[in-house]
Amino acid sequence: MQRIHVLLADDHAVLRAGLRALLSNQPNIEVVAEAGDGYEAVRLAETLAPDIVLMDISMPGMDGLAATRLMRQRCPNARVIVLTMHEEESFLRQVLAAGGAGYVLKKAAEGELLAAIRVVHRGEAFVDPAMTRTMIEGYLGGEAPAPNTPNGVELSPRETEVITLIAQGYTNQQIAARLVISVKTVETHKANIMQKLGAKSRVELVRYALETGLLKPA
Repeated sequence: MQRIHVLLADDHAVLRAGLRALLSNQPNIEVVAEAGDGYEAVRLAETLAPDIVLMDISMPGMDGLAATRLMRQRCPNARVIVLTMHEEESFLRQVLAAGGAGYVLKKAAEGELLAAIRVVHRGEAFVDPAMTRTMIEGYLGGEAPAPNTPNGVELSPRETEVITLIAQGYTNQQIAARLVISVKTVETHKANIMQKLGAKSRVELVRYALETGLLKPA
């Protein structure tokens, strides 16, 4: 089993210690270093080349958003998961725009954080289910803009279901199980969606779904 190397970036030493203890109990996860601010996080990421960076947003000096943007430039192979107390959708949008691949609330269960690490390590995006519920409620309440697609492109109902589940952090296998279709069919739908939207990654699909209001109840 491939080991996942993780860098912890949070200005609270107690929280870092708790995360290290949790991750150290996982056979394939290794905490390679800890950082107390954004500057140190970027420096360590450049030096150690971790697979995953667990990043807080609110840190002294360089905050997590600025560090994420810089990290994407200097060490693009390090995938950033923001671990934060902020439940506002605006923060999620900023994280995705900065190049973050995951968004997990600090109140989330331990299993959810571990799932996020493994999902993001596979090259997929992960958004805390609590955040997607909040956004869906907002859309149902009429607070979000109407769905929109570039150049008049329209997604089929099935494609809309697939991109919705992608935005909620589901893997291809989980989407296949929920929609009772094969994984190959999910991959085909995903490829068609990416071609229609001009997207190059799952992260771009998540960002697109959030920006255009395509999130709907599954």
